[in-house]
Amino acid sequence: IPMRFMMIVKANKDSEAGKLPSEAVLAAMAKYNEELVKAGVMLDGLGLHPSSKGARVTVKKGKGRVIEGPFAETKELIAGYWLIQVRNREEAIEWAKPIPFDDPVEDDWIELRQVYELEDFGPSEAIEHHRKIEKQLAKSK
Repeated sequence: IPMRFMMIVKANKDSEAGKLPSEAVLAAMAKYNEELVKAGVMLDGLGLHPSSKGARVTVKKGKGRVIEGPFAETKELIAGYWLIQVRNREEAIEWAKPIPFDDPVEDDWIELRQVYELEDFGPSEAIEHHRKIEKQLAKSK
């Protein structure tokens, strides 16, 4: 049974400053993405603008409160992600290892997180409702 994993690219000083990757890194990323697609592994992947262009919405007792970016803890932020579908956790790790980064000073790192599937939950009305929503989403694509 295939598993989905999110490979989360953690933010750093450059990504939070809005510095775009070099042409060489963009080319290497395109080649890497092409390998993921050819292998039938890549489902989605995007880079994110810095937190200075973002906001956080906290919800307490049904009320939302907006906190404008930037956010202080860079190590807690994400700069992008890939969503991949693989056979197991080990395969996800192997796909994460060759991601092309080029920062000679800072360690770039990827956090791997398995995605919950509806099958991970027991049967319930709520899960059946989620299945209907998934089908509607698939039709709209």
